[in-house]
Amino acid sequence: MKSFPLRIGTPDGLLYEGEAERVVCRSITGDLAILAGHCNFCTAIGMGEAHVVFPDGSRRNAACIGGMLSMINGTCDLLATTWEWQDEIDEKRAQEAKERAEKLLAKGALSERDYKIVKAKLQRALVRLSVK
Repeated sequence: MKSFPLRIGTPDGLLYEGEAERVVCRSITGDLAILAGHCNFCTAIGMGEAHVVFPDGSRRNAACIGGMLSMINGTCDLLATTWEWQDEIDEKRAQEAKERAEKLLAKGALSERDYKIVKAKLQRALVRLSVK
């Protein structure tokens, strides 16, 4: 399978720069896969599981939480708000975050703003746990 240049970064810095055969992540309109030869494309990234398949056939999973993805002239740039490789996720911390958010939601009496914040925290924890 053909490969293409891929850069994955977050506000904290560059996480990967090299070749890839496939990048799969969730855009705001649904899951997408980027392959070599993809047309020029730009989209906002949603929250969900992601993975990269490398030219040697290996695959690395990640939790991706928001950002932008572009494929311009054969080069893919993925700038994520949060990108955590599977082996870097602290499962205990994610489980604790999930439980805190569920307790707050069950308790109720949250303002609309606080409700949205807690729901987002719960979703982030669930994404991390689904990748683990």
